[in-house]
Amino acid sequence: MKNIILDRIADTKEKVRFSGNILVKKYNDVLLELSYGYANRSEQIENSTDTRFGIASGCKLFTSIAICQLVEAGKLTFETKLEDCLDVHFPNFDKEITVHHLLTHTSGIPDYFDEEVMDDFEELWVKNPMYLIRNLIDFLPLFQNQPMKLKLGERFHYNNAGYILLGLIVEQASQLNFSKYIEENIFKKAGMTNSGYFEFDSFPRHTALGYIDLPNGKWKTNIYSLPVKGGSDGGAYVTVNDMAILWDSLINNQLLNEEQTKKLLTPYVRTNDKNGYYGYGLWIEKNDSEIFKYHIMGYDPGVSFHSTFYPETSIKTVICSNKSQGAFDIMREIEEEVSN
Repeated sequence: MKNIILDRIADTKEKVRFSGNILVKKYNDVLLELSYGYANRSEQIENSTDTRFGIASGCKLFTSIAICQLVEAGKLTFETKLEDCLDVHFPNFDKEITVHHLLTHTSGIPDYFDEEVMDDFEELWVKNPMYLIRNLIDFLPLFQNQPMKLKLGERFHYNNAGYILLGLIVEQASQLNFSKYIEENIFKKAGMTNSGYFEFDSFPRHTALGYIDLPNGKWKTNIYSLPVKGGSDGGAYVTVNDMAILWDSLINNQLLNEEQTKKLLTPYVRTNDKNGYYGYGLWIEKNDSEIFKYHIMGYDPGVSFHSTFYPETSIKTVICSNKSQGAFDIMREIEEEVSN
């Protein structure tokens, strides 16, 4: 299989000038592990198996696991209303919004970055300097007083602000800083020893800088394109091996009990894709009545990420890139092979 996948991705890798790491595992067996490009272009430091990459919205799964852990611990329920579990006033929000609505992107609240009307994430930071965004509460002025975008439960509408609120709920229920909670209760518990929420101005070793390629052939890093520190809607850093460990820990009920794991993996709402659904913090694709795959993805300036678990074969794929594009193209080629 390794040689076939290598042949499949060869042309795509060159076409998109892929920079990043690729991992394909079946159970504990490594089927493919590759590194391309530079973690630091200026110093020509190459990406390697221990390079940490930003995964943007891929870490909404971490937030959902945290919420499920708190439900398991009796701190809240999925039907708990937003106004009952978060001491923040939202003057225009529907009073019936629940934790479940936030997890499934069906709350109808406004988003601070609405992908239906905005396509350049950098626009956000013209009036709101990214270097001031270091805590979840710093996001609230971007959407707190806006009117509802949709009626509650009207439809699936991918929403970053909803996951900011979930992170704040985690903080209030646990009395821990959000990133501290994730690091202690998910990363450490799973054995993800190289993952974390890092600030742009204090990266640890082996962390890839994100790169934005410009039309004139030049490039820039993404340090002025994103909040200085990620949070509950996106921005953690992982290695490909740590992400594979996360899938194993989740599927084997090591992070949640069996009941909560099943709830997280339940397809609750149809997305815009033909066979697409959303669970709690992850995308689900069905073939007829069977689950074909669970997957997470993330895109930011200088970041592209895809990771998938195929339950029928127990194959896990992780593609981390420190460029704005590339991960989806590589994932598509790999999936053509592993799904046959």
